[in-house]
Amino acid sequence: MAKCEEGYLCEVCGQEVADLTESDLYLRFVIGMLDPETLHTSPERHIRCNPVLAQFIVADDFPPVTIEGPFAKTLLDPAFVREREELVTRGWRRLQELSGVADMAITEYPLPEVCESLRSRAKGQ
Repeated sequence: MAKCEEGYLCEVCGQEVADLTESDLYLRFVIGMLDPETLHTSPERHIRCNPVLAQFIVADDFPPVTIEGPFAKTLLDPAFVREREELVTRGWRRLQELSGVADMAITEYPLPEVCESLRSRAKGQ
């Protein structure tokens, strides 16, 4: 298969990230961790291949990810963990919504507050 036909390959496991709902790249974009200008040059991973971020998804339909070590959420400030869980889970749910949408501009993918921040930043340039 030609390189352009392979799709996005996970930099961790090497397998194709076949769906938006599995994309760590787009999750980070949706929650504002990734600037839209670098989206096309940033590496792709499956959400589960980035356990440091995946551990913050708290949803019945997402099996929990638990990690050990200095980045484990059990070792972090509880207020930070609550905020991060809320944000990352909302972002993950947004990816689920987007998977069925065919005609939306990529600039509309992020969460509302991220879209607003991007618009404000663009006006300030």
